[in-house]
Amino acid sequence: MSTAPWTADLGDGAYRNPVLNADWSDPDVVCVGDDFYLTASSFGRVPGLPLLHSRDLVNWTLIGHALDRLEPAEAFAAPRHDCGVWAPAIRHHDDRFWIFWGDPDHGIYQVNAPEIRGPWTRPHLVKSGKGLIDACPLWDDETGEAYLVHAWAKSRSGIKNRLTGHRMRPDGTGLLDEGKVIVDGDRIPGWFTLEGPKLYRHDGWFWILAPAGGVETGWQGALRARDFFGPYEERVVLAQGRTAINGPHQGGWVRTARGEDWFLHFQQRGAYGRVLHLQPMRWSEDGWPVLGDGGEPVLAHRKPDLPEQPVSAPATDDDFPGGRYGRQWQWTANPQDGWTRAHLGDGLRLTCVRIDDAHDLRRLPHVLTQRLPATVFTAEVELRLDSDEPGAKAGLAVLGDAYSWIGLERGLDGAVHLVHRFAEQTADRERDAAHPRPAPGATARLRIEVSDGARCRFHADTGDGFESSGQVFAATPWRWVGALLGLFATAPPGQGPAGTALFTHFRTTS
Repeated sequence: MSTAPWTADLGDGAYRNPVLNADWSDPDVVCVGDDFYLTASSFGRVPGLPLLHSRDLVNWTLIGHALDRLEPAEAFAAPRHDCGVWAPAIRHHDDRFWIFWGDPDHGIYQVNAPEIRGPWTRPHLVKSGKGLIDACPLWDDETGEAYLVHAWAKSRSGIKNRLTGHRMRPDGTGLLDEGKVIVDGDRIPGWFTLEGPKLYRHDGWFWILAPAGGVETGWQGALRARDFFGPYEERVVLAQGRTAINGPHQGGWVRTARGEDWFLHFQQRGAYGRVLHLQPMRWSEDGWPVLGDGGEPVLAHRKPDLPEQPVSAPATDDDFPGGRYGRQWQWTANPQDGWTRAHLGDGLRLTCVRIDDAHDLRRLPHVLTQRLPATVFTAEVELRLDSDEPGAKAGLAVLGDAYSWIGLERGLDGAVHLVHRFAEQTADRERDAAHPRPAPGATARLRIEVSDGARCRFHADTGDGFESSGQVFAATPWRWVGALLGLFATAPPGQGPAGTALFTHFRTTS
């Protein structure tokens, strides 16, 4: 059995939702042979475009990323937590994997690769512009034509609630026209914030599966037309209804090799981010898709009719073998040489990076993060501070619009102290959450216990067993991103090396 804090496989031929109980925002999925591959928004974190693999749509593993660095590189030298990669679409065409996405500040990009593990091309700008988001391609096997659809971010373009369509070059390198609004959500009674389109061909129709109504309170819509440029007719195909699953939102349709249809979508869960649900899907007699249980989300269901697979979930634990961090970790901006240091044995040695913004973790590009892995869990890591620099510090954080961390700091008196600090959403610097206390040997075991509602209790062991520290901290999301667990090491501005911090035995448990 998996030791992950959350597994969806119930072991009796059924699964429970969410199948991924973490922030895998704006998911899309493709089936290639007997394998399913999923990607999701990564916003301003690096590496970007996560790649997950499954053979039963329930048990998933993280196998890598398609984007080594965000481009343009200079725009992501510092954290831009809610920018970058928005709502990617993954497809398989002409014996290659393709991922398209919209960067709201720069335009529509694509990368491609002959195999899911790469090598992936550098990002290619397909269409430049402000507010271009949620891009999805379609190669039409019936006609040989290629198309692209995208939505709009009002914050950058002044436009929303519209989907724009283009003819696209078959090689995916550019567009063949200026584009046309193919769906105007303002003309559909009651619909607003139409976005996240996924484009398909089925039964002689062009299909767009797209959410509307807002992330937390909206619904999943289906639109169809005989011609790509319309006119489209619409129907709501998944909504909260009588269930507790708010705003069943954007995702992707996939058909298995055995002919079953399934739909993966997200649900907004506050500080936990956008968790991933799997819905059964069928086609009604009048040719429309029916998702979930008659259009309402299911909490549990029989698994897809696919070969039994081992229970699994994306990795969270890390012993940092050989000084390397696992693929579950992402930096808060494009990484620079020197942020990590090689050493013999296991454990992650982070450089205490000198920076003016050491008083605010939200501004640091060198925080190594991963998603909150479940609703209720404990995260723990061992830390040794190897720095004689006054003000050098390192720790374990819960990072969002507000944040809190616990760790070690070298004081002006030359001693190392256990410190616990926090910053409110509107604060521009952190302050103490508990009184500092001595940390003999400059070592500590750090622990965060997260309960329902993302309420975080901090603990530390400096040699006499774990003791609670400070008040309960309620984690907060970023604008589009769930709260993150983070490891960091930093130091005040100055000259010369400021030492390192060694992290070992990172664990998350239910």
